[in-house]
Amino acid sequence: MAAQNFDVIVIGAGPGGYVAAIRASQLGLKVAIVEREHMGGICLNWGCIPTKAMLRSSEIFHLMHRAKEFGLSADNIGYDLDAVVKRSRGVAKQLNSGVGHLMKKNKITVFMGEATLPAQGKVSVKTEKGTEDLTAKNIILATGARARELPGLEADGKRVWTYKHALVPPHMPKKLLVIGSGAIGIEFASFYNTLGADTTVVEVMDRILPVEDAEISAFAKKSFEKQGMKIMAKAMVKKLDRKADKVTAHIEVGGKVETMDFDTVISAVGIVANTENLGLEALGAKIDRSFVVTDDHCRTGVEGLFVIGDATNGPWLAHKASHEGVMVAEIIAGKKVHPVKPESIPGCTYCHPQVASVGLTEAKAKERGHEVRVGRFPFIGNGKAIALGDPEGMIKTIFDAKTGELLGAHMIGPEVTEMIQGYVVGKQLETTEEDLMHTVFPHPTISEAMHEAVLDAYDRVIHI
Repeated sequence: MAAQNFDVIVIGAGPGGYVAAIRASQLGLKVAIVEREHMGGICLNWGCIPTKAMLRSSEIFHLMHRAKEFGLSADNIGYDLDAVVKRSRGVAKQLNSGVGHLMKKNKITVFMGEATLPAQGKVSVKTEKGTEDLTAKNIILATGARARELPGLEADGKRVWTYKHALVPPHMPKKLLVIGSGAIGIEFASFYNTLGADTTVVEVMDRILPVEDAEISAFAKKSFEKQGMKIMAKAMVKKLDRKADKVTAHIEVGGKVETMDFDTVISAVGIVANTENLGLEALGAKIDRSFVVTDDHCRTGVEGLFVIGDATNGPWLAHKASHEGVMVAEIIAGKKVHPVKPESIPGCTYCHPQVASVGLTEAKAKERGHEVRVGRFPFIGNGKAIALGDPEGMIKTIFDAKTGELLGAHMIGPEVTEMIQGYVVGKQLETTEEDLMHTVFPHPTISEAMHEAVLDAYDRVIHI
């Protein structure tokens, strides 16, 4: 059988790959996409989306317990974990079939199977029916990543879980250990803790949420501890002794090793890119600790081979992958593009309270030689937050003292994952403090706290 020829072949149909395929098709290119498992990739099936559905359930459960504060009554409050999981899987399924529909609508040829790159411009796909040979001048690799497993801490799906097991749990944890306090670890800790699990988080760095601004990390720690979580920073899980009904963790903290018993462990210690067994090395692509090395236009140095999303440089976020997918499709179509700047990519963590940020932390800004002006505003000074019964949190803004450039914004509190976009747009438009001060924010909204945090940086804050 002759090889099928395309203008672009995309490998991986997650938020990077399927978006790249749609944009390439919109630009008039003939596109194929190869996916070995699920349309929509991890994000949609086993990551961003189903976790948000589960966190929404725990958020409502938390609010039901507070009914009395709002003049309401709710008796015999409980939950059915299987039903919570079923709703979450239903949400993922709806979006998964939506991606399939988008492929059809955009006339993209879909191959379900495992891809390899036998030579430059060639893709071989092992499908249920046999092997398909495809050729294209341009190949976009969007194979994503999987959970990193540390030796001795590997998941078994019974007592030791990765994020996948945590999304379809075989039991409700009573005493839970979460290893790693990045976004994934903290979101699961927040979910299970809210549903009543006695939760301990172990983080090897000196604070939780280590990529966030130090003040936000400290606020989050206080908040989680108030909710009953135990936080162990500068600590390391050395080994796990597994029994049928429990796991004994050996945790090194302050030079001493202590043992603690748990019935469930979730390991969330980072990711490994899915880049092996594709034939990348033979083509001449450089790989550094599983990630393919690319320039800021996602080029690999191999003619016609681009890598986007979690298979290449961080931050490893779905929206960054999608943006890169669009950029690469436009490069292939001969358009002029701007590379994606890491400091303009927002990060969101959907724990309770929510955390969101964009740009430089205060420490990073100073490290880069900026003289800074910093503004802060607590939600306790915001009318809408008080009316919502959710006044816990703060917003922090960082400006260059000389130019007034917005360098970074960091938030913890109600709906901050939706609000961060205001500062993201501001950064994209190269906003100064003056532009933000002259912007009229609607009242009463929690977004007014964003305005006040800017005013505070210039000693003009009104409501504190």
